[in-house]
Amino acid sequence: MDFAAVLKRQRTFFLSGATRPLEFRRAQLLTLRGAIEAHEQLLLDALQADLGKSPHEAYATELGLVLGEIRHALRHLPAWMKPRGRRTPLLAWPSHGLIRPEPYGVALIIGPWNYPFQLLLSPLVGALAAGNCVVLKPSEFAPHTAAAIAQLIGGAFPEDYIAVVQGDRETAEALLREKFDTIFFTGSSLVGRAVMTAAAQHLTPVTLELGGKCPCLVCADAPLDITARRIAWGKFMNAGQTCVAPDFLLVDRRIRPALVAALKRALREFYGDNPQQSRDYSRIVNQRHFHRLVGFLGNGRLAHGGQHDANDLYLAPTILTDVPLDTSLMQEEIFGPILPVLDFDQLDEALALLRDRATPLALYLFTKNRATQERVIATTRSGGVSLNDTVTHMIGANLPFGGLGESGLGAYHGHASFRCFTHYRSVLRRSLALDLKLIFPPPRVSLAMLKRIYRFLLGG
Repeated sequence: MDFAAVLKRQRTFFLSGATRPLEFRRAQLLTLRGAIEAHEQLLLDALQADLGKSPHEAYATELGLVLGEIRHALRHLPAWMKPRGRRTPLLAWPSHGLIRPEPYGVALIIGPWNYPFQLLLSPLVGALAAGNCVVLKPSEFAPHTAAAIAQLIGGAFPEDYIAVVQGDRETAEALLREKFDTIFFTGSSLVGRAVMTAAAQHLTPVTLELGGKCPCLVCADAPLDITARRIAWGKFMNAGQTCVAPDFLLVDRRIRPALVAALKRALREFYGDNPQQSRDYSRIVNQRHFHRLVGFLGNGRLAHGGQHDANDLYLAPTILTDVPLDTSLMQEEIFGPILPVLDFDQLDEALALLRDRATPLALYLFTKNRATQERVIATTRSGGVSLNDTVTHMIGANLPFGGLGESGLGAYHGHASFRCFTHYRSVLRRSLALDLKLIFPPPRVSLAMLKRIYRFLLGG
């Protein structure tokens, strides 16, 4: 594909003003919804082929979330697009101000392989709602889903409006050499730095949704069975290949054995005695990632799982205890179905350990104590927090989702997605009927008087 030619056509289409009206944006969102519904089986089959996702998991974690974003945008788009009035300084009297939400122009969205539909199409909803043209780059590591997305988008939209570019790392690097008006990237921190470096060549604004080792603290007062089910669900969905999955547990030493036992019960409840036979348990994306994960198994004492089958890309839900902090398992983001369980005697000990680490995308805490909840929130940093749950803080349209520092830059979902792809343009409209000459040379008052006047005129 001639990227420069595609971008030129998209920029011409954007500059025509066609994408700006509310009616156009609503029509495109409705078209996208219809295309997803029409291609549902194709997408479910593709997600099964790429990651072993069951139809229920694929719909719950991919298609259903995107359709929810579309419904939310359709409902709220008129309000989001409305210019907002603002006060203007008396120095500019008589005048009034507006903040006008305007699209950036041509956006590039680069998606990951772990949720290859949701994490590419959810940002697309925000970009279209905001009135942009878009180039989509799906992950080459989920090739069936990438092909399905190309078929869906290509059959519903002209390339001058939305284009899908398939290819490997070199394709992504070639795209990043082009000038876009905004870039949205989901993936690793390492690649996120490369994206930001490329964007800096054109001073292009970026949104980076990255990852990190998301900690999960469990205090002694947490109800074990409920806590275990919620942790096991968040950790082992999609075989642990989730950017906000609990990466490791920090558990009060007094309840560690009981919690590990409860986690084992939850895993048997979810996936049976042999998860490899369960239709609800996913597979590792490829051999390289599989062997990286298998290499972690020797980093602690095996408390549960550990079975693996390279031919099936299967790695059982695994729990490790007695894990040293200096192992690779505790230094790298795991991104797989291995759960290290560490313990602590005092909460201060756990908080000190977290403060020495890079800012994670999510932090989880299980406790009934409100004071402990507030203390942990006040003394830690993370992109988001879930109290007494995992992952659900990123589901839905009303809580912005994003990282901080190593885990990302910017946020999206719902109105935040619209803002992510929108430039808020300040406009001051001043009357020509009166002309205050105070600001023009030569000075008409003393400096002392000017200071008093400015305190009055610009006092807010």
